[in-house]
Amino acid sequence: DSPASTEQNRSPDSAESSPLLPSSDPKDTANAADITADSMAGASKELNPDSPTAAAAAAEGALTALEASGGNNPKDDSIMSLLYSFAKKVVTVGIIYFVGYMGWSVAWLITPVILSVARESWRKKSDTRRTVAKASALANDKDVILARLHDLPAWVFFPDVERCEWLNKILKQVWPNANFYAKNLIKESIEPNIQQAMAGYKLNGFKFDRMILGTIPPRIGGVKVYDKNVSRNEIIMDLDLFYAGDCDISFALSGLRGGIKDFQIHGTVRVIMKPLISQMPLIGGLQIFFLNNPNIDFNLVGVVDLLDMPGLSDILRKIIVDQVAAIMVLPNKLPIVLSDGVPALSLKMPEPEGVLRIHVVEAKDLMKKDISMLGKGKSDPYAIISVGAQQFRTQTIDNTVNPKWDYWCEAFIHAESGQALQVVISDEDAGEDELLGRATVEISSVTKNGEIDTWLTLEQAKHGLVHLRMTWFRLSSNKADLRTALEETQHLRVTSMSTALLTVFIDSAKNLPQARQQSQPDPYLVLSVGKKTEQTSVQMRTDAPVWEQGFTFLVGNPDNDTFQLKVIDQKTGNTIGTLTYILSALMEKKNLEIMSQPFQLQKSGPESKILMSLSLRILKRHQEVEVDGQTGDKSPSSETDSGLTRSSSVRAPSLSQSASQQATSVEAAATESGLSHQASIRKQESRKSNTSAIVDQMLIQEEPFAVSTVNAVLMSTPPRSPNLSDGGTELLRRSPSTTSSAGSAGLGRIQLTTAYSVQRQRLIVIVHKINNIPLKDPNNIPDPYVKLYLLPGRSKESKRKTNVVKDNCDPVFDTTFEYIISNAELVNSELEVTVCTQKGFFGSPVIGMQKLSLNDPEISSGQGIRAWYDLLPESKFE
Repeated sequence: DSPASTEQNRSPDSAESSPLLPSSDPKDTANAADITADSMAGASKELNPDSPTAAAAAAEGALTALEASGGNNPKDDSIMSLLYSFAKKVVTVGIIYFVGYMGWSVAWLITPVILSVARESWRKKSDTRRTVAKASALANDKDVILARLHDLPAWVFFPDVERCEWLNKILKQVWPNANFYAKNLIKESIEPNIQQAMAGYKLNGFKFDRMILGTIPPRIGGVKVYDKNVSRNEIIMDLDLFYAGDCDISFALSGLRGGIKDFQIHGTVRVIMKPLISQMPLIGGLQIFFLNNPNIDFNLVGVVDLLDMPGLSDILRKIIVDQVAAIMVLPNKLPIVLSDGVPALSLKMPEPEGVLRIHVVEAKDLMKKDISMLGKGKSDPYAIISVGAQQFRTQTIDNTVNPKWDYWCEAFIHAESGQALQVVISDEDAGEDELLGRATVEISSVTKNGEIDTWLTLEQAKHGLVHLRMTWFRLSSNKADLRTALEETQHLRVTSMSTALLTVFIDSAKNLPQARQQSQPDPYLVLSVGKKTEQTSVQMRTDAPVWEQGFTFLVGNPDNDTFQLKVIDQKTGNTIGTLTYILSALMEKKNLEIMSQPFQLQKSGPESKILMSLSLRILKRHQEVEVDGQTGDKSPSSETDSGLTRSSSVRAPSLSQSASQQATSVEAAATESGLSHQASIRKQESRKSNTSAIVDQMLIQEEPFAVSTVNAVLMSTPPRSPNLSDGGTELLRRSPSTTSSAGSAGLGRIQLTTAYSVQRQRLIVIVHKINNIPLKDPNNIPDPYVKLYLLPGRSKESKRKTNVVKDNCDPVFDTTFEYIISNAELVNSELEVTVCTQKGFFGSPVIGMQKLSLNDPEISSGQGIRAWYDLLPESKFE
């Protein structure tokens, strides 16, 4: 007989032999078996609807789950289950009786019932998911094929991932020993951090009482070993790890006792074996880490089971996820030294491959989650950007479904292949925030192209898009690259951007001063560069602590920044040593690094030293372009991929050069026309005074528009011939600062500067002044102001308004406005300019209007236009 017929003829009585999933309630057991049978049968129909063998195997899976439930429970368990059920009923009826006896409001009865029903519904889904996951973890190859599609192992979907049942058998053998190691790791590393995190939520006294990780080992769904672009001194492999064990962990929290069961974790683990050595065991050490945050789930039991509800259990779940991330999610790694001859520096020194600069520009067409008087209102969206364990949060934009964040951040990348960037957009509420959608970008796609500017469709949402711009920077040890990096950050006009990366490895210290009463200190280090601060672990009762910890810092400008270090005694809180290192000194070192060098501590004894390594790397764009005749690294494919890079990196020097050339030409023209040198200087100072207020304002506000671009527009050549197109509007480009004309309609003229910053994707509009507003009544001098709208789609988000200038027909505003807008949207947009007067019985009468097309090469290329425009009657634009 075939195996299929054998399975079909198998008697159900044989389902009592394998206690894999113990349970004390026969009814719950049957439900779990039904659930598992249904899910396996459904998957078998999806894979092969006509196969009776699949249906039989699905039925066998249900029987296996029934076996796992423990059908041969002793009679004592049945009696205990009956007594437990009786006690639950007594407590429920007693509470209802007590509420009636006390004469309380019916809300005291209805509210717990509603919460109980909601909790029960949520628990059903969670229990079903855990049951199926545990069945998959315990299944053999044949049962795995019949699992649900999204539970299939990696080797089913990816041809370069290999099956590794041999490795699962090895794990089963070594799991008891690994179990002991994991318990020590949880007790020594995770428990103190959870205690500190819980204290932030006013939950104190967290402590693990019992930790039994069970007999079910983790399961490896597939393994991928890299054989390309790998150093000869290391072995890299990725493991599809899935753990759904029978752990039994109990803990105490704020005087309450509870436990964790059905703990599950699923993610991709990378194992790096390095360095390879010539003695046994041939591998010097291991680095183990998750490429991205794994999926973690668990079930709370005991008294704290009351916390196992959405919103409350999320606190504990978030804390556990954060602690796992802090230990072994990139950029954090779990290093294991296998040979005494391997220095800790080679395994524990952080090794970023580069830095990813992220610009979260905006989102549009988000879902409406807030409820208003008229039904669905808008949302209060914010975005969280995650790269491994690194997280960044934008500000919240209230009452909109088209937020414009213009948020910048930078993340370390330790593995180009495998890591992903995730953006989660949520609606901020007083209670629990609601999800508006998420999007994921593979880091490898950015590193391949150097720069990506894209709109991503949000997942888990009915509609919505998010606009991201990402730039990849490699690390260079050539200090000549610092000038280019500084020029780029100055062009961006974002103070939080970095030009270099500092890696610090703290090895040890010796001869630290003693604490009070001649006792040994409990030292730890606090390290800081700029606003970022890191802290080492605490070493108890020693004046020669060994930390062997590495840290990474982003540096704004190595020529100005310093590295600060403090040695603090935890017992007394006193600082027992300090160190200040000027990073400009590191720029003079060979290869910009210092390895395993002792440094003298200040505010300490003369023999107190700290042993550490410092390494500085300059951020360099992945693709270099030709600038001033010098050709850098540029691949053939970079012609289209980095067009934006070329224009942004070359534009600032060219504009500043053109501005200086124009200034020189003005001086030459002044000399040739017989003007004296002093008159030429006065002319330059006058021209500078006209623009100084605007430039100073942009510097103070740190506008993301290059000042060189503004200078190139404002310090420009004499006017060209008038253009009478666009409805008879006279456009004088690079025009003088005043006009004597009242315009073609006799309503006055307005002077504007319009320019576009390609690097920051912003439209800059400067309202300079209005001249010759008609005075119809000497007793009623207008109080003018200017309104701006972006068309099409006049909206409140695009409205901009100047201040009101009282009693003036020639008002001066010199006010700068900006719009976040992509280049593609710019060419299809118009700028509506409306001049109004505040004096009026019914609203604000319109003096005149003008519409400017933004589809102009001089605007979109970043050069900008400064010109006078005629004000036309409002009726002309209706």
